[in-house]
Amino acid sequence: MESIKNLIELLTLKKLDDNIFEGENYQAPWGRVFGGQVLGQSLHAAYQTVPEDRIAHSLHGYFILGGDLKYPIRYEVDTIRNGGSFTTRRVVALQNGKAIFNMAASFQVKAEGVDHQIPMPNLIPPEKLTTSLEQLEEIKDAFPSAYHRLRAIQPRVFDFKPVEKFTTQLAKNGSPFFNTWLRTSEKTEIDLRMQHQLLAYASDYNLLTTATLPHRETLNKGKTFYASLDHAIWFHRDFDIQDWLLYSMDSPSASNSRGFARGSVFDRKGVLVASVAQEGLMRQSSEQSK
Repeated sequence: MESIKNLIELLTLKKLDDNIFEGENYQAPWGRVFGGQVLGQSLHAAYQTVPEDRIAHSLHGYFILGGDLKYPIRYEVDTIRNGGSFTTRRVVALQNGKAIFNMAASFQVKAEGVDHQIPMPNLIPPEKLTTSLEQLEEIKDAFPSAYHRLRAIQPRVFDFKPVEKFTTQLAKNGSPFFNTWLRTSEKTEIDLRMQHQLLAYASDYNLLTTATLPHRETLNKGKTFYASLDHAIWFHRDFDIQDWLLYSMDSPSASNSRGFARGSVFDRKGVLVASVAQEGLMRQSSEQSK
């Protein structure tokens, strides 16, 4: 995927009926449907069924089966509740008649109320950092296979500027903390609804990786299967994903072949705009499949 226009087109679903939509797939180099795509498309489907004055404030999704890149995905929306201030939707994503993803999303009319947030970490600003793609060039000659594999999975539609040394973190055991600045690689007109869908898409990058950081030397020795199990997002305040956002992630726990990670998303002014949480499978090849 080469442009933000391509990504917006991917997230914008074809309407088949009042509550039924269909979407195509990003041809991910790892051979399965990208979880961020299903998150963004599911949110798009839900948004098509809610009043214009409602904006998403949270979503909670479960990945049930790995998606097949060869087939489009059908999204069926259940209009669970239309309240005075809140609207609730359930979305089921299906391929070949089987559910591969299930999401509940809640939407709210904007309202005034008390306001507080945690402070943004004091980290190196994006202007003084290099992108993840630029950092990969440092290992091109020493580790060519890892270079080509990692380069293939780096998104072109977003710029990621890791605060910590990206390549070092993937090679050696370290603390379960990862911070990266992100923004779209180009600018265009994007409304708030699409901003939410784009952030949902981008939020699946690097999050589960954070849970692997204390275990890289073990996980790098053999094949490890990674898969998102569930994903939640809370949208706190408006933002512009075309300007730099800090995605500050940590992993409090990994156990039973699962890693748990969470993230806080801040804008350049230090405003907390969203929170994210995810649990994912980190299963080494000697163990049974999902």
